[in-house]
Amino acid sequence: MRRPSLIVAIATTAALALTACGSKTDETASETTLVLYNAQHEEVGKMWADGFTAKTGIKVEIRNGSDFELANQIVAEGGRSPADVFITENSPAMSLVSSKDLFAPVDAATKGQVPAQYSSSKGDWVGVAARSTVFVYGTAALTEAQLPKSILDLAKPEWKGRFGVSPSGADFQAIVSAVYALVGDQAGAAWLQGIKDNAKIYRGNSAIMKAANSGEVPGGVIYHYYWYGDQADGGANSNKTKLAFLGNQDPGAFVSVSGGGVLKASKHATEAQQLLAYMTSPEGQKALADSTAFEYSVGTGVASNAKLKPLAELGAPTVDLNTLNGPKIISEMQRVGLL
Repeated sequence: MRRPSLIVAIATTAALALTACGSKTDETASETTLVLYNAQHEEVGKMWADGFTAKTGIKVEIRNGSDFELANQIVAEGGRSPADVFITENSPAMSLVSSKDLFAPVDAATKGQVPAQYSSSKGDWVGVAARSTVFVYGTAALTEAQLPKSILDLAKPEWKGRFGVSPSGADFQAIVSAVYALVGDQAGAAWLQGIKDNAKIYRGNSAIMKAANSGEVPGGVIYHYYWYGDQADGGANSNKTKLAFLGNQDPGAFVSVSGGGVLKASKHATEAQQLLAYMTSPEGQKALADSTAFEYSVGTGVASNAKLKPLAELGAPTVDLNTLNGPKIISEMQRVGLL
């Protein structure tokens, strides 16, 4: 159990962050519009933007896109970027922008709202949400005893044609990045070649889940929330499947972090920091937990959606998020023919 002094410290930090969010006068707030480059799910970005505007009066213009689409756009725009804040689904896109030194340091109070393992070690972006790697499988096709013990097993000959991946998406690319970071480039490259030789290719995590549900393929690598979302919607595409959480610090138990950062180019730096503080605050994180996004909350002291397997029980490997090199992984996937 947390000691009382720790609980007080967390509550004080959160209160200071939220006070900062509401510190502007109504007149000044009405004149400010922040630009949010949103590579998160559109409904998640809108949820946070609407909550922040309701709390502060500061308007937020949202420009939606994919992780690397927006990250590459920010790099191309450089100091001329109109973006004030950038949030993603996966952290490699954040690392790309970070590597170009385009983020401003995150306010100390905001960093204090998120455990260090879910944020940049450079202190220039923080985690705003997370998703777990899982193996979805058809219960008629595989028993628990027949499941892979590790994501590395999928490169073995016995798995040829028996699982699906979606290589064109940032989700699977982040998972590949984690494998390389955890086992090294040589072993990672050998594993990736095995995936190319063995996997059935689908476009999107939902397509993999549907294929496992229909019996088209025994299983596949996806993120957890697709399954939970479908279950909440009646389970038409998932009722004949289950999720295997590989755990044991396996690369296949990788927890991908959605990041958020304030651009150095922001013309409203104070307000942009307030938006990031709101997203990571207990209020912003609870809004995520209460939503139908089924992503994990990463804010200190904020429980995720009760339907999810607890984040602390996933047995995820420890990964330095700044080592997840998206451009290198894309080149590797192109080299073996997955892209």
